[in-house]
Amino acid sequence: MTKEQKTVYPDSKAEYERLSFALQAAEIGTWHFDPVNQLVTWDDYTKKLFGATGDGFIPFDQVVEHIHPGDQSQVVEAVRWSLNSVSNGHFRVDFRVVDAGSDHLRWLRCEGRAFLDEQGRAYRFSGMAQNITEIVHIQDQFKTSERLAKLALEGSNTGWFSVRLADDHLDYSPLLAKIMTGTDSTLLSRAFFIEHLHPEDLAIRDAAYQVALKTGKLQYEARFIWADGSIHWVRVLGTYYYDTAEKPSIFYGTAREITDEITAQLQLKVREASLRGAIELAELATWSMDIDTGVFTYSERFMHWLGFSSATKQIDEAFNPLPNDVKQSVTTAIAAAIKPGSSGFYQNEHPIINRLTGQVRIIHAQGQVFYDLDGKPAVLSGTAQDVTAQRNIQLALEKQVEERTEELKSANEELATINEELAATNEELAASNEELIESNQLLSRSNENLEKFAYVASHDLQEPLRKIQQFSDLLRIQYGNTSSKEELAYLERIQTAARRMSTLIRDLLSFSRISTRTETIKQVSLDRIINLVLTNLELLIQETAAVIQIDPMPTVVGDPTQLEQLFQNLLHNALKFRRPDVSPQIQVTADTVQAVDLPLKIKPTRSARTYHRIDVSDNGIGFDEKYLDRIFQVFQRLHSQSEFAGTGIGLAICEKVVLNHGGFITATSQANKGTTFHIYLPVA
Repeated sequence: MTKEQKTVYPDSKAEYERLSFALQAAEIGTWHFDPVNQLVTWDDYTKKLFGATGDGFIPFDQVVEHIHPGDQSQVVEAVRWSLNSVSNGHFRVDFRVVDAGSDHLRWLRCEGRAFLDEQGRAYRFSGMAQNITEIVHIQDQFKTSERLAKLALEGSNTGWFSVRLADDHLDYSPLLAKIMTGTDSTLLSRAFFIEHLHPEDLAIRDAAYQVALKTGKLQYEARFIWADGSIHWVRVLGTYYYDTAEKPSIFYGTAREITDEITAQLQLKVREASLRGAIELAELATWSMDIDTGVFTYSERFMHWLGFSSATKQIDEAFNPLPNDVKQSVTTAIAAAIKPGSSGFYQNEHPIINRLTGQVRIIHAQGQVFYDLDGKPAVLSGTAQDVTAQRNIQLALEKQVEERTEELKSANEELATINEELAATNEELAASNEELIESNQLLSRSNENLEKFAYVASHDLQEPLRKIQQFSDLLRIQYGNTSSKEELAYLERIQTAARRMSTLIRDLLSFSRISTRTETIKQVSLDRIINLVLTNLELLIQETAAVIQIDPMPTVVGDPTQLEQLFQNLLHNALKFRRPDVSPQIQVTADTVQAVDLPLKIKPTRSARTYHRIDVSDNGIGFDEKYLDRIFQVFQRLHSQSEFAGTGIGLAICEKVVLNHGGFITATSQANKGTTFHIYLPVA
């Protein structure tokens, strides 16, 4: 039972006051009719229009007494019809009232709507009242007046015109031309005026003239476009006058600009719609309390919250949904709001209990007291918001903060312990760093020694092998024709063993250099690397009739020599380990893989968000994947020397190159169906 929360809608009160002011400026009053109890409430302006006295609820019979006797039955019948479900609740009636103090007669127009429940019974009936005395008087004057001067004097800032129907001759005042065209020229034709009518409103004018031909009276409102392009609303009134043969002979009319009036009406509608939309958007309920009677009136949302089936409740029944310990606080807050000298503002937050379901809600209610002409509090009206969820969240957050505070306290204690342990660890780390420096120095000396060994192996070990190969070649040349087959076989075995030893030494040197050399780091095009390798293998490719498909390759950061060695070994193996009588089919593809999408077994040596995945696939002899861990080890062979020549170091070199580049290499294979090597390299 509140007014709209100021923290969410700080200008709602101002909006309401502007709406009320607009209604008063437009001389429009409001009224409410309780069809069940036959009671009427109205605002001060409506009460003034009826010439009534007294405040609060007024019996409908007393309201009827203020209506002119000649119109009473008409009004009663219009009310009865609106309360009928067939009418859809619509209500409109024009009638006369007599001021009780002065016997002054005025014409009123009441418009409204009755709201019906599912059984077709009205539970609310509201509307507005407007003084239309001037309009009625003008209509009466049109009926009786035969002179143009009287029409011109009916209102200020009103232009006049007359049309002689026999020859369509037009007379008009300069003010009429100004109102309809923006110029006060007196030389304008009737067609010229029509040309200034807004195209969308031509049908309105035509329809109004058709009605006027039947009724003798013209009335329409339309837009006129001035010469400067501005648009103006104009209300046109007119009357046909007839000759003795009862045929229309002349037409008199007036025009008055009503742009401001139309604008005010539109603004009023927009504000009303905005206010209703804001209430719905904020899921607010509305309520009001008649301070004299203690009767509360609720919106449908509030009725749903409270479990009420009717919109009005006496104060005792209205307090039933309140817990006992809340009733007193609400009573105190209301009393403070209506206390003389107070701001008239009501605000409270409390639980309510649905009378039907027992559901408990917490509402935040705000309201404002409105006073009658005598300054007495008349109505307390406002809004209510369901804040149950917010309060539950607040309580949960408070509990969570309390829990987090305890956790933080424990964490601080643990942190103090960790800091002590960290201090000790730092001392150990300092000692470890000294050991690491010493280990790095030892590693540097070891690498230097290994470089020297590589040189010795390259020179001193290769030299005896070259001698063996040279002398065996001389023996074959000198004694080849005189030696026995057995002797020649021995000689061939010596040469073969020497060649194998030479190849083994070269592969060991390659493996050693990859393990110890300082990488030449730069941007490397793998397209260029693979093209170099294919050139090197060109003869073998032709001999085996291999078909090789290479997709566009990425550019990576690395050592060109090592990367060339990697693809040289992989492509050479794909050509070497081929199936008999089957031409090699080799495909090299490239893609990118996010780190989070890497298979669990893939463990690159350098972290990166994205990796290049390069697959080298063949249709060769393949292998059983149970040997996957062996193929990358030095000297590990899955086939005999007689089947496929080699040293068993090539794939170990491949793995070392990939690891040096921060990546990982693995393979998938099936015997006699081919092998695919998967290479993962970080994206620079």
